[in-house]
Amino acid sequence: MQPVCCRVESQTEISFTMKSRLLTFLLCLALACPVPGIAPVRAAGLPDLGEVAADELSPLEERRIGEEIMREFRRDPAWLDDPLVEEYIDRLGRRLAAASTDPSRVSGFFVIKDATLNAFAMPGGYIVVHTGLILAAESESELAGVLGHEVTHVTQRHIAQLVGKQSQSTMIMLASLLVAMLAARSNSQLSEAAVMAGQAGALQSQLGYSRDFEREADRGGLQTLEAAGFDVRGMAGFFGRLQRAGRLYENNAPAYLRTHPLTTERIADMENRVAGMRYRQVPDSDDFRYTRTRLRVQALPAAEALRAFTEWVDASPEDVSMRYGLALAQLRMGRLDEAGKGLDELRRRGANSPFIEMLAGELAMARHETGQAIKILEAARRTFPASMSIAYALADARINAGASASAVVELRRMLNGRNNDIRLWALLARAQTALGRRTAQHRAQAEVHALQGAYPAALEQLELARKAGDSDFYELSAVDARLREIRERVRETRRAGGNNGSGREEWNLTEKSTRAD
Repeated sequence: MQPVCCRVESQTEISFTMKSRLLTFLLCLALACPVPGIAPVRAAGLPDLGEVAADELSPLEERRIGEEIMREFRRDPAWLDDPLVEEYIDRLGRRLAAASTDPSRVSGFFVIKDATLNAFAMPGGYIVVHTGLILAAESESELAGVLGHEVTHVTQRHIAQLVGKQSQSTMIMLASLLVAMLAARSNSQLSEAAVMAGQAGALQSQLGYSRDFEREADRGGLQTLEAAGFDVRGMAGFFGRLQRAGRLYENNAPAYLRTHPLTTERIADMENRVAGMRYRQVPDSDDFRYTRTRLRVQALPAAEALRAFTEWVDASPEDVSMRYGLALAQLRMGRLDEAGKGLDELRRRGANSPFIEMLAGELAMARHETGQAIKILEAARRTFPASMSIAYALADARINAGASASAVVELRRMLNGRNNDIRLWALLARAQTALGRRTAQHRAQAEVHALQGAYPAALEQLELARKAGDSDFYELSAVDARLREIRERVRETRRAGGNNGSGREEWNLTEKSTRAD
């Protein structure tokens, strides 16, 4: 079965590692649909869903599946580990979610390194955006239009509806996916061929529902875009441009067209609705331009990025985002004096953003001026208190400067409201290591592994925390409580017949650890 807005792409588009995890996602949805006379089969590494309602997955079941999938995504090399970019996309997405019909269903927005033009909704309200889509958007309203479309897929629970409505085609996909999983043990190309064959068999019945859902997402997306204060023409214009690109390139059409079937009828419907909406001219935010510039710098080899941005600044000297890109490229090439002059010019022109303050902090760290970096980032934290990217950088600078104790205090404070923030836990583990607090170090590292879905490694870290011998009664009690929680999660996974993708050896470790007391 193919999830809403997500389909396994060709070898040139997504790594085999990512494909295998998307196959797990597809399989878990297929297994969620019971068929009379067939005993339920449970997906490896995913929770026991129990009896699923005939019409759709329950919100709780969908959320649990989504959380497991996101743990897999976080371990994939395609995951973009750039807090600034992720922060901007999440802020933009949550602005749209707040204007939607059901904001509570949207869990978060994430970015993967993929040059293809695509975005997709996942079970549980997670929305993933390709870097290629961000770079292809010519305005912030265009990018917001795509995210608004995906938000509607989430709020209308299209994935859950597909599970109920596609039971017969789901079984076709189930068979092909089971074949693919067996074939993948020895021949990845054979497994892909099996999946493609299954998709072909199920495509006809899926397409009708998919078009209905796409029309609904178009209309809901337009309403969300308008309510969030963006230019509704951005959505219609972007999709219209995609449609023209699809006709021009045919089989090489953008990936978004292959996962979001566009029709002339849909484009006409959007244009007609936009014509009846209030005209609003909305300028792009500085952070939209900085995000695209940052991704451009990352996408090019260092020397090529430096040459390109030098030319672009010469062509558009008033464009501060191009000057930001040039300073980034200079920093990347180790030309620190030139990058410093670029930063000074940005400040002279009034540039004011977490992107600029992070550049200043990174430049100070590159110069080994750790104390100066801390001052810059502390001031930036006061100016942008909601910016987690600055918070991460400040904690990192403090640890590097030997001020790990103050870093621990602040990290623990932030974790009170962001207990699922893997970066905060990783920084806390580093800080505790620097302080020689072995129990606290292993406990924090266990949370990093748990958030990645690596439960055997998490259990091992918690066992090390118990044996470290430098904890008080309260900390040891917290370690024991967490051990019980993760052991129960492991038991649930084992009952579901999974090995969490880690192999028999790792599960033997888990079994040994689980029986420790």
